[in-house]
Amino acid sequence: MLQTATDIEKASMLLKLLGDKTRLSMMKILDSQACCVCEFVEIFQMSQPAISQHLRKLRAIGLVNEERKGQWIFYSVNKEHGDYPFIQQILSQLPNQDDKLKELEERGTRITCC
Repeated sequence: MLQTATDIEKASMLLKLLGDKTRLSMMKILDSQACCVCEFVEIFQMSQPAISQHLRKLRAIGLVNEERKGQWIFYSVNKEHGDYPFIQQILSQLPNQDDKLKELEERGTRITCC
């Protein structure tokens, strides 16, 4: 429950960040499995720099973790983030996005970078 102006400011900032359809979809996908940039390029049919920019914004406030595997970086939701319970409530209301990853698997492009 939000109690102070600071909490309202933080909630407003988080909602603005998640107000972008691509970032919101990324967060929903990352809440259940880690993905690399190349997978998001395939899913969203966007350029690698555009995907990286979205991830940079999510990383900047610590909402996503990154894990290096060889030359590739995989991203996942930072469930230890202090605001994760608030974000998780939002994500839980969204439709499942697993079909996007399943489609990549069926096309054989689930992890094209590895």
